[in-house]
Amino acid sequence: MPLKSKAIMNSIEHLDDLFPKSFDEAQKAKAKTLFYKQLSLFAHEYYRGKMGTLPKVPIESLNWFNAWYTPGVSAISTTIRDDNNRSFQLSNRSNMVAVVSDSTRVLGDGDCTPPGGLGVMEGKALIMKYLGGIDATALCIDSRDEKGEHQPDKIIDFVKMVQPSFGAINLEDISQPNCFRVLDVLREACDIPVWHDDAQGTACVTLAGVLNALKIVGKRLDNVRIVLYGAGAANSSIARLMIQDGAKPENIIMFDKDGTLHRNRADYEKDTRFYPQWRLCQITNPQCVTTPEEAFKGADVLVALSHPGPDTIKPEWISLMAEKAIVFACANPVPEIYPHAAKAAGAYIVATGRGDFPNQVNNSVCFPSILKGTLLVAARKITDEMAVCAAHAIADFAERQGISPDRIMPTMMDSELFPEVAAAVGECAVKAGLARNPLTRDEIYKLAKRDIDETHRVMDLLVEQGIIEKFPEAEVKRILDEVVRTISN
Repeated sequence: MPLKSKAIMNSIEHLDDLFPKSFDEAQKAKAKTLFYKQLSLFAHEYYRGKMGTLPKVPIESLNWFNAWYTPGVSAISTTIRDDNNRSFQLSNRSNMVAVVSDSTRVLGDGDCTPPGGLGVMEGKALIMKYLGGIDATALCIDSRDEKGEHQPDKIIDFVKMVQPSFGAINLEDISQPNCFRVLDVLREACDIPVWHDDAQGTACVTLAGVLNALKIVGKRLDNVRIVLYGAGAANSSIARLMIQDGAKPENIIMFDKDGTLHRNRADYEKDTRFYPQWRLCQITNPQCVTTPEEAFKGADVLVALSHPGPDTIKPEWISLMAEKAIVFACANPVPEIYPHAAKAAGAYIVATGRGDFPNQVNNSVCFPSILKGTLLVAARKITDEMAVCAAHAIADFAERQGISPDRIMPTMMDSELFPEVAAAVGECAVKAGLARNPLTRDEIYKLAKRDIDETHRVMDLLVEQGIIEKFPEAEVKRILDEVVRTISN
């Protein structure tokens, strides 16, 4: 069945309108997943990746190279030699982030080999630049030993060695349990912030979404019952941030592939690599509930970050939840249960990790601004307190814009969000005594906004001048036609 002839939007913002009206919700969801995969493959080959580098200084004559390089640059080297902190003022270090991954857990695709993570890591760098005005580079590394086993200490040693070139490190797509040790060791060992976006970023943005969902249904974090489905880096961090922000651990029940976490889980007690889960075993689920039916009965909030669905979370479990239940089904690319199915089962507010459904829980609304605020004050760490501060800033911003059951979160297009969150995070770092460059909240806001606006102007100019080519609309149409034929058959 060919696609009906319609004008193709450059932004493909109204993709739903381009599918046949005969498609039901499940077909549309499958079609969108397939479309974005095929579009991504073609577009990446068309542009040969997503990121490049451009100078930030003018070259007005050949003699300027004597200042930007030798002999003049000797003054930069010796000044930094005598005071390493000057590297944040005399180089691009203060705005430079390394996106480090061993590509062992790339989105929902698992171990993709070291170079297999480049698409995702370049994507993080693109988002940091566009939403945060941050320069970032993808560093996909081989963490295997001679036996082919992935070793966390190789990642730790690598980050320690490269940290003098960067203002912050963003860890990404490192499989558990290695990710736990890598983050915790580096947070203490490094003199710059080390941030694990899969864990801390997901926790921050999820907390923001839950806070606003609770406002809508008239409930409070400190007295709701919470089910966390999945016990990996993301949900372990979500539990930690929720508890820090007031959730009662005894009201939390967490599931992993073997059942619920509780004090009798000898496997976690013995395997010290999974120490975050063992800590949660000791403070959550005091009744040692073991079945989904028991856990979901009367629960107010579900946060699922586990295996892609659509049948991972059963509708009958959701039907057991409390009135005005909140369901976050955030597996990618397919949520644990589709929103229409969750609502049919009784959920009042549903969020996913996808932008083609309402209420996307997207790390991209938090990590560019958290890192930007951290970089602007040259903070030494990103603490859990700073992540909670960011979550409240995100939630408050969305509330001022107007929240509803289908809009609990800001989106990546809410450009004013990012300098506001950067300012809140930077101010938090200054108050905690972690800033090398203490600035006021207003100063942080203005600098963040300047850098973000400048990035947008430069990108617009490059597109207008044809230096960055617009993606050919004919190819969008071709891919859409192929997807519609595939789904229709």
